[in-house]
Amino acid sequence: MKIAVFGQYYQNNTHSIVEKVVAFLEEKNIEICFYSVFYHKLLENNVELSNYSTFNSHECLKDNFDYLISIGGDGTILRAATFVRDSNLPIIGINAGRLGFLATVQEENIENLLNRVLINDFSISKRTLVSLNAHPGNIDLEDINFALNEITVSRKDTTSMITIETYINNEYLNSYWADGLIISTPTGSTGYSLSCGGPVIMPTSNCFVITPIAPHNLTARPLIIPDDSELTLKIKGREDQYLVSLDSRMTSVSNETALSVKKTDFFILIVEFPEEGFLRTIRKKLLWGEDKRN
Repeated sequence: MKIAVFGQYYQNNTHSIVEKVVAFLEEKNIEICFYSVFYHKLLENNVELSNYSTFNSHECLKDNFDYLISIGGDGTILRAATFVRDSNLPIIGINAGRLGFLATVQEENIENLLNRVLINDFSISKRTLVSLNAHPGNIDLEDINFALNEITVSRKDTTSMITIETYINNEYLNSYWADGLIISTPTGSTGYSLSCGGPVIMPTSNCFVITPIAPHNLTARPLIIPDDSELTLKIKGREDQYLVSLDSRMTSVSNETALSVKKTDFFILIVEFPEEGFLRTIRKKLLWGEDKRN
């Protein structure tokens, strides 16, 4: 068995988490391959590691890996997804920060849950992604043109609102006059979209949600659409450019550029355990049931 280990940052508990993961994998004679940037960051912070192999691109992960362990928060898993892409490599999210919706394995449960992975005592959650194509093309949106959480268009260099002319399957929907527009997957429904008044959606639901950001018209409400829909966005504003973000990646696009948004033809696979599932996580995160008056 061969497992990739991915991370972005060195935090207070990263040292102990990495030690536990490495000790477990070595005891089970599992081959370990670190993300090169993360590996060197660990060495710089005096984490004692053997001379492990490393990877630095998505091409490397297409070669005989069984799982990818992500050490960090939900943002680290979003970044890991850009390496996993369409390889069908399941991601195990170990939380090294605050409670997350994707990185749900806590430090005290690492050995137990990794052992259950080895005996196939887990489930796979297939997460839908959303893709973006620009017309005319934009070099910044060609290589990594997909997002696990959301695609967002927003105003740039101005406090004035922009107008987002929106079509679903070539049928006119609305012209949103707002600070921006979010097209969120079910996975991303607990992120930026939720902060802008969008609904919480079960991760395996077959839908997207369109959520306006601070719309001028209060009647512009979030809209849930089937995930086999294709959206077309045309943006107008006082400035010559607007911002497009795919999860945490952002670029500027000219107003003459129209955007096509649709579901990708691949999924991201997340390893889940019943005791660390979505419903339990959302109860803890949103403090459901904590009101003792009920």
